[in-house]
Amino acid sequence: MTTTIIVPGLDGSATPHWQDWWARTDPNAIMVEFDDPHRPAPERDEAKLAGMILRHPGSILVGHSLGSVLIARMLARWPDLRIGAAMLVAPANPASSERLSRFDPLPESRFDIPAVVVASHDDPWMTFAQAGYLAGRWGADLLDLGHVGHINVASGFGPWPGGKLIRDWLEEKAQATPMIAAGLSRHQPQPALARH
Repeated sequence: MTTTIIVPGLDGSATPHWQDWWARTDPNAIMVEFDDPHRPAPERDEAKLAGMILRHPGSILVGHSLGSVLIARMLARWPDLRIGAAMLVAPANPASSERLSRFDPLPESRFDIPAVVVASHDDPWMTFAQAGYLAGRWGADLLDLGHVGHINVASGFGPWPGGKLIRDWLEEKAQATPMIAAGLSRHQPQPALARH
């Protein structure tokens, strides 16, 4: 199975966050351990993530919040890295916090891999309209989870099997990409999304 690289956001994703649960329960998943998750730095953190991708080419990246922003920056600024697909959960707007401001502006260039933005209508870190706009610019699918906050522990997302279902769907989509280019695509239904 393809390696899943889990990219945490600001301050990390300690227990009981769904990213920590995922890293502990999926033998094919690894969590990026940033040098200073409380003081993120774009260039340093990009280099750390790039190193992991180089060790696991073709992996699927799963980011949350600032981790999603970092993935978008990687796809825009490091186009030669071999990345299979990207799952961007609850991306954070860097303009919304001084702690994130070094990651502003968000890239808007189209990704050349399958990607999905998983968003909420009442996320305090990014409006649903902005998430939809970015998904469109990135050429990513947009999955609407409803009113579930920042898709984190505070909004009830500890263990989140639905996240793994989204990753599995995205992996199938990535494997079908050559068929799509050859005009042999088949309908790719979106996964049934449950919080737990």
